[in-house]
Amino acid sequence: MSKIVNVGIVQIACSAVPQENLDKAIVKIREAAAKGAQIICLQELFKSLYFCDVEDYNNFNLAEAIPGPSTETLSELAKELGVVIIASLFEKRAQGIYHNTTAVLDSDGTYLGKYRKMHIPDDPAYYEKFYFTPGDLGYKIFKTKFATIGVLICWDQWYPEGARITSLMGAEILFYPTAIGWATSQDEDTNSEQFNAWQTIQRSHAVANGIHVVSVNRVGFEQQGAMKFWGGSFIANPFGRILLQASHDKEEVHVLAVDLNKTDTYRTHWPFLRDRRIDSYQPITKRYIDEN
Repeated sequence: MSKIVNVGIVQIACSAVPQENLDKAIVKIREAAAKGAQIICLQELFKSLYFCDVEDYNNFNLAEAIPGPSTETLSELAKELGVVIIASLFEKRAQGIYHNTTAVLDSDGTYLGKYRKMHIPDDPAYYEKFYFTPGDLGYKIFKTKFATIGVLICWDQWYPEGARITSLMGAEILFYPTAIGWATSQDEDTNSEQFNAWQTIQRSHAVANGIHVVSVNRVGFEQQGAMKFWGGSFIANPFGRILLQASHDKEEVHVLAVDLNKTDTYRTHWPFLRDRRIDSYQPITKRYIDEN
């Protein structure tokens, strides 16, 4: 029998007022649920502008405990609507210890746990190392009512190791809340190249692991117009085919039915997991393979 799961993606633009963003997310979650969504994923750090463009100590005031006020609100909503909610938040773990974290709330409102972002970037306009301690919970799966899911976050997208480990733990779908955009000073060729690289690496995770991949990005201009978050949220099947893709410039809510039983078909016809040579992979634990 087919195992059909209705996946909802919420792609929104954010303001500088956290409550406005939370309120908007709630409206969009309700919209997705009304369209039949069972698992709904929000974008990375959806409660605020992407504040990591600057190193500003005042931005630590945006953080909160997880579980905490936002997860309590969303847990009530999940229970009311009977949906799973994947919510990316700025976590205050303790004084001076902060994480980029995603909470997972089951359809009965149960807080299932959290994943802390493992790979932390530090680039112009993405100064995340200033704010976030690297994740220390390892890779995680969450056994929700509708599917066993894996959650990774944004910069994790570029690392096949995280996708592989999460898949080997039994994830049936990989979700990537993300926040990535174009500098408005860039030319269109560079923009196209960057988006294609971002989508291609995630499609490759779908192919290599034989599972669906869901990537949810923010949209709109931020940083006083210097950054255009490129949206483009998408769902790829286990062979990397794009089943759904959102626009680059609009707030959108989409729901797509995915058949998780197709994973077995892809994995038996293209048995990449069967043919892994796990006895040969020890060198991957080195930073770089050289004489030293």
